[in-house]
Amino acid sequence: MTATLKDVAELAGVSVKTVSNVVNGYAFVRAENRLKVEAALAQTGYRPNIGARNLRRGRTGFLALVVPDLGIPYFGELAGLVITAAQSSGWNVLIEQTQGERDRELESLGSLGPHFVDGAIVSPEALVAEDVGQVPAGFPVVLLGEQTAGFDLDRVGIDNVAAARAATQHLIDLGRTRIAMIGDNPRRATAQLRLQGYRQALTEAGLPVLDDLVAPADSFHRRDGVLAMRGLLDRLDGGRPDAVFCCNDLLAVGALHEAVVSGLRVPEDIAVVGFDGSDEARYSLPPLSTVAPDKGAIATSAVRLISERVSRRDGAGYEDVQAPFVLETRQSTTGITER
Repeated sequence: MTATLKDVAELAGVSVKTVSNVVNGYAFVRAENRLKVEAALAQTGYRPNIGARNLRRGRTGFLALVVPDLGIPYFGELAGLVITAAQSSGWNVLIEQTQGERDRELESLGSLGPHFVDGAIVSPEALVAEDVGQVPAGFPVVLLGEQTAGFDLDRVGIDNVAAARAATQHLIDLGRTRIAMIGDNPRRATAQLRLQGYRQALTEAGLPVLDDLVAPADSFHRRDGVLAMRGLLDRLDGGRPDAVFCCNDLLAVGALHEAVVSGLRVPEDIAVVGFDGSDEARYSLPPLSTVAPDKGAIATSAVRLISERVSRRDGAGYEDVQAPFVLETRQSTTGITER
């Protein structure tokens, strides 16, 4: 039989109100009574009715997380961190993926509302500023990622231009002079920002910025990296690249594979750096140098902003949080084996 607050109160010898205060985490409970209630909770196995509690608070108890593609490790790892952060604040998370298509992103925004979820964390690729009108008025939304358009919503992201510039500069510092990029895609805002950072680093170093060394990618999976690297290696007019910056780790893993299959040594003949700081980068062969955003900081900041917006229920004071990143250098660029 399921234990009730009354059962716990009788066992602890306190009022039902005192038990409720302990269960809800209120501070104004005498220490001796709190100890009695906690012991009675453990003995009875009482579990609070989260649904009823949320209804009393005017909440559903759910957040939405909208991402482009869970098949990309970055988004899978980020989703896990968002779930952990949300649970610590009393929320469950519903996840939807859009494949980075504007129609699906718009559909996701249009389906949000206070009757289904308390707020949403959205990682868009194709949305533009006017699409924000799809969000119900006053509904808490946090955008993930750096966007060029001016969205009037809370946002958490990293400086993609600076991060791509740092990755490219790392290759320049190693003495590479014919540096390619894999991942150009006009439909992806982050890809365009990373292309901008790549070009900035080359220009600042006095190296030529060659369109022939920029390879497109329809999506950001391993196969796309294979095809892009194959195309770069087939362009022999000016010689093959001696380094490549990839817009994510899966593209870089595909590029590594194709380079090795083609008989090249990594990094002696060609150095490869990725972006995302995924676990896959650490265990590829050779291990992959990569730009690693602080995914934990992104997740906790996003949930914090949702919590604050839910509490205020207003549209004032939108916050723009810049999460840190680091460049993790490994054997694919340095030649140094890690243990």
